[in-house]
Amino acid sequence: MNTTAPPLIPSTGVGDLRRQQTAFCALTLLVLALLLGLHTLFASILGEPSLWLILLLGLGFSLKAGELVWLQSLNGVLTERAAKLENGISIGAMFAITALLAYLTNRDDSPYFALLAIPILQCAYMCGILATVLTVAAADAMILFWLWHFFLLHPPARATEYLEAGMISVIYLLMGLLVWFLVNQLKSNQTILSKSLAELRSTRERLVAEEKLAAVGRLASGIAHEIRNPVAMITSALSTAAHPSTQEEERHEMFAIATRESERLEHLTADFLTYARPSAPQRSTVFVNELLSYICDVTKMHAAKRSIAVTSDVTTELPAEVDASLIEGALLNLTLNAVDATPENGAIALTATDNGKMLCIDIQNSGSAIAASDLERIFEPFFTTKPTGTGLGLAIARGIARAHGGDVWVSSNHDGCVTFSMTVADSSNNDVREGALNG
Repeated sequence: MNTTAPPLIPSTGVGDLRRQQTAFCALTLLVLALLLGLHTLFASILGEPSLWLILLLGLGFSLKAGELVWLQSLNGVLTERAAKLENGISIGAMFAITALLAYLTNRDDSPYFALLAIPILQCAYMCGILATVLTVAAADAMILFWLWHFFLLHPPARATEYLEAGMISVIYLLMGLLVWFLVNQLKSNQTILSKSLAELRSTRERLVAEEKLAAVGRLASGIAHEIRNPVAMITSALSTAAHPSTQEEERHEMFAIATRESERLEHLTADFLTYARPSAPQRSTVFVNELLSYICDVTKMHAAKRSIAVTSDVTTELPAEVDASLIEGALLNLTLNAVDATPENGAIALTATDNGKMLCIDIQNSGSAIAASDLERIFEPFFTTKPTGTGLGLAIARGIARAHGGDVWVSSNHDGCVTFSMTVADSSNNDVREGALNG
């Protein structure tokens, strides 16, 4: 068994001292009240409590109440020396009050010796093994001295009382050692746990840093890959156009290719900047039904080539506090992706619900289910299954939703029913919403 005494109180921790000593103060007040109540209840056996005894108990109450107030007022740094001094004064005061109470009751079996259990517990909890043993020895010596003194004044001495005092001494010793051992083990485990938490925190920070570096690497790789192709096409087209043997018609075709790839490069750069530097939402009151109606009109122009029906089920006015331009961009990304995923003569439906806290917009298409391997990566930057896609649309849409306090996810993934759901925190005024709906 490790007999090294753990530190009493860390020099920077007032909270632990306050909680521990507050508990012992409350315990002392409770025991004092119980002992006075028992003394009064069994006055026929113990005798009526004298005025001096009641005053002494009142003094004990006052001292402990004052200590309690002082502990609650602590808000600075308490040194270990000051903590030891406070603990020693508290234990010494309890010994003194117990001795005076025994003197005032003037009985060989004074019930107030039960108060000695408190300083033993206090010392076992807050001090080392040596201090605990000394406190137990002092408590036992007080009980035995009182018996010797009492029987010296009131002979003859009774062996049974000494036997009872010896049994109490053994109980006090076992109690002190057991509490000290348990508390010492608890503090040792707490130290081990603190070290483990520190190591875990360090490991987590290292993993986060490594993950950030890996993410930057993946992002840089994606950018390089996406930029390399149009740059290579532009270089090749311009080189071909500049060659003396190139015909005029072919030269114009090369210039057209270079122009198209330049526009593609510009769109890629714009998408990347939108993803890398998302702007903070500038919220204003908009009507969701009008917003979805506009998205439907824009999407229909792209969907008409393959006879895809695009509809919105929101017909009543539904006000919401969002950034209209950002939400439009996110919804267009989602609906245009839905058009690409929907077969000819298919259908796309937009619906919206608002529970007063979150606005949820669903974009459902009748295409095939997303493959499980793709479903895990569709929101990653630069991941795309389309030959001409940049892989930033869904990542940008999710970033916009999260900037609004919501998210984007696949809420349904079955053949013929694939649904992307976007939520945003709706901070619109309830009175405005109710007035619009009633109007």
